[in-house]
Amino acid sequence: MSYITREATINDISQITIIYNEGIEDRIATLETNLRTDEASKDWLISREKRYKVLVIEDTKGIVIGWASINSFNSRCCYSGVGDISLYIKRGLRGRGMGNRLLKALILRAKEVDFHKLVLSTFENNESGKALYKSQGFREVGTYKEQGILDGKFVNVTIMEIIL
Repeated sequence: MSYITREATINDISQITIIYNEGIEDRIATLETNLRTDEASKDWLISREKRYKVLVIEDTKGIVIGWASINSFNSRCCYSGVGDISLYIKRGLRGRGMGNRLLKALILRAKEVDFHKLVLSTFENNESGKALYKSQGFREVGTYKEQGILDGKFVNVTIMEIIL
Protein backbone atom coordinates (compact mmCIF):
# COMPACT_ATOMS: atom_id res chain seq x y z
CA MET A 1 0.00 0.00 0.00
CA SER A 2 1.26 3.47 -0.73
CA TYR A 3 1.01 6.52 1.51
CA ILE A 4 1.13 10.26 0.99
CA THR A 5 2.00 13.12 3.28
CA ARG A 6 0.27 16.45 2.93
CA GLU A 7 -0.71 19.52 4.90
CA ALA A 8 -3.59 18.92 7.30
CA THR A 9 -7.01 20.48 6.70
CA ILE A 10 -10.10 21.00 8.82
CA ASN A 11 -11.47 17.78 7.29
CA ASP A 12 -8.70 15.84 9.09
CA ILE A 13 -9.63 17.05 12.58
CA SER A 14 -11.58 13.98 13.67
CA GLN A 15 -8.79 11.60 12.66
CA ILE A 16 -6.08 13.82 14.17
CA THR A 17 -8.03 13.91 17.44
CA ILE A 18 -8.45 10.12 17.54
CA ILE A 19 -4.73 9.57 16.95
CA TYR A 20 -3.71 12.15 19.56
CA ASN A 21 -6.08 10.64 22.11
CA GLU A 22 -4.54 7.21 21.49
CA GLY A 23 -1.17 8.75 22.38
CA ILE A 24 -2.66 10.16 25.58
CA GLU A 25 -4.29 6.86 26.51
CA ASP A 26 -1.17 4.80 25.76
CA ARG A 27 1.02 7.03 27.96
CA ILE A 28 3.94 6.85 25.53
CA ALA A 29 4.21 10.27 23.92
CA THR A 30 2.76 13.07 26.02
CA LEU A 31 2.33 14.20 29.60
CA GLU A 32 -1.18 15.31 28.66
CA THR A 33 -3.83 13.22 30.42
CA ASN A 34 -7.06 14.92 29.33
CA LEU A 35 -8.46 13.62 26.07
CA ARG A 36 -8.86 16.26 23.38
CA THR A 37 -12.15 17.04 21.70
CA ASP A 38 -12.62 17.65 17.99
CA GLU A 39 -13.53 21.26 18.81
CA ALA A 40 -10.25 21.78 20.71
CA SER A 41 -8.30 20.21 17.82
CA LYS A 42 -10.08 22.47 15.34
CA ASP A 43 -9.21 25.55 17.41
CA TRP A 44 -5.60 24.34 17.63
CA LEU A 45 -5.35 23.90 13.86
CA ILE A 46 -7.01 27.14 12.75
CA SER A 47 -5.23 29.33 15.30
CA ARG A 48 -1.74 28.34 14.14
CA GLU A 49 0.49 30.80 12.35
CA LYS A 50 1.04 29.83 8.72
CA ARG A 51 4.66 28.85 9.31
CA TYR A 52 3.77 26.27 11.97
CA LYS A 53 2.64 23.46 9.74
CA VAL A 54 0.67 20.34 10.56
CA LEU A 55 1.19 17.40 8.22
CA VAL A 56 -0.72 14.15 7.96
CA ILE A 57 0.15 10.82 6.40
CA GLU A 58 -2.72 8.97 4.76
CA ASP A 59 -3.28 5.70 2.96
CA THR A 60 -4.71 5.34 -0.56
CA LYS A 61 -8.24 5.34 0.87
CA GLY A 62 -7.67 8.79 2.37
CA ILE A 63 -7.52 7.53 5.94
CA VAL A 64 -5.17 9.60 8.10
CA ILE A 65 -2.85 7.28 9.98
CA GLY A 66 -0.56 9.84 11.58
CA TRP A 67 0.16 13.51 12.00
CA ALA A 68 3.08 15.73 12.89
CA SER A 69 3.40 19.41 13.65
CA ILE A 70 5.96 22.15 13.90
CA ASN A 71 5.14 24.18 16.99
CA SER A 72 6.48 27.37 18.48
CA PHE A 73 9.49 26.71 20.68
CA ASN A 74 9.43 30.12 22.31
CA SER A 75 7.58 33.30 21.40
CA ARG A 76 10.68 35.52 21.67
CA CYS A 77 11.90 36.57 18.23
CA CYS A 78 15.44 35.33 18.91
CA TYR A 79 14.04 31.78 18.78
CA SER A 80 12.14 32.20 15.50
CA GLY A 81 14.48 29.72 13.79
CA VAL A 82 13.68 26.95 16.26
CA GLY A 83 10.62 24.75 15.93
CA ASP A 84 9.38 22.23 18.49
CA ILE A 85 7.85 19.14 16.89
CA SER A 86 5.18 16.59 17.71
CA LEU A 87 4.56 13.29 15.90
CA TYR A 88 1.81 10.72 16.45
CA ILE A 89 1.00 7.50 14.57
CA LYS A 90 -2.24 5.53 14.82
CA ARG A 91 -1.94 2.80 17.45
CA GLY A 92 -2.18 -0.26 15.19
CA LEU A 93 0.29 1.08 12.63
CA ARG A 94 3.22 2.08 14.82
CA GLY A 95 6.55 0.48 14.00
CA ARG A 96 5.82 0.10 10.28
CA GLY A 97 7.83 3.04 8.94
CA MET A 98 5.01 5.59 8.86
CA GLY A 99 6.70 7.76 11.50
CA ASN A 100 9.88 7.76 9.43
CA ARG A 101 8.04 8.93 6.30
CA LEU A 102 6.16 11.59 8.21
CA LEU A 103 9.26 12.84 10.00
CA LYS A 104 11.16 13.14 6.69
CA ALA A 105 8.31 15.20 5.26
CA LEU A 106 8.18 17.39 8.37
CA ILE A 107 11.92 18.08 8.21
CA LEU A 108 11.63 19.01 4.53
CA ARG A 109 8.71 21.35 5.29
CA ALA A 110 10.66 22.94 8.16
CA LYS A 111 13.50 23.71 5.76
CA GLU A 112 11.05 25.16 3.22
CA VAL A 113 9.72 27.64 5.79
CA ASP A 114 13.22 28.62 6.97
CA PHE A 115 13.59 26.87 10.29
CA HIS A 116 17.22 26.49 11.36
CA LYS A 117 16.67 23.83 14.00
CA LEU A 118 14.02 21.43 15.29
CA VAL A 119 13.75 20.24 18.88
CA LEU A 120 11.53 17.75 20.63
CA SER A 121 10.83 16.27 24.04
CA THR A 122 10.25 12.55 24.50
CA PHE A 123 9.98 10.23 27.45
CA GLU A 124 13.39 8.95 28.48
CA ASN A 125 12.15 5.35 28.16
CA ASN A 126 10.66 5.85 24.66
CA GLU A 127 13.41 3.89 22.93
CA SER A 128 11.53 3.35 19.66
CA GLY A 129 10.76 7.07 19.41
CA LYS A 130 14.35 8.05 20.13
CA ALA A 131 15.57 5.53 17.53
CA LEU A 132 13.23 7.06 14.94
CA TYR A 133 14.50 10.57 15.61
CA LYS A 134 18.14 9.49 15.62
CA SER A 135 17.62 7.77 12.26
CA GLN A 136 16.81 11.20 10.80
CA GLY A 137 19.79 12.95 12.37
CA PHE A 138 18.47 14.13 15.73
CA ARG A 139 20.82 13.90 18.69
CA GLU A 140 20.10 13.66 22.38
CA VAL A 141 20.86 16.93 24.14
CA GLY A 142 20.11 15.73 27.65
CA THR A 143 17.44 14.53 30.01
CA TYR A 144 15.36 16.57 32.40
CA LYS A 145 15.01 14.52 35.56
CA GLU A 146 11.52 14.35 37.04
CA GLN A 147 10.29 16.93 34.51
CA GLY A 148 6.58 16.22 34.67
CA ILE A 149 3.96 14.15 36.41
CA LEU A 150 2.16 11.31 34.66
CA ASP A 151 -0.25 9.11 36.57
CA GLY A 152 1.00 10.47 39.87
CA LYS A 153 4.69 9.81 39.20
CA PHE A 154 7.46 12.12 38.05
CA VAL A 155 8.92 11.12 34.68
CA ASN A 156 12.17 11.98 32.94
CA VAL A 157 12.01 13.77 29.59
CA THR A 158 14.78 13.60 27.00
CA ILE A 159 15.43 16.59 24.75
CA MET A 160 16.58 16.02 21.17
CA GLU A 161 17.56 18.38 18.37
CA ILE A 162 18.59 18.56 14.75
CA ILE A 163 20.28 21.44 12.95
CA LEU A 164 18.72 21.75 9.51
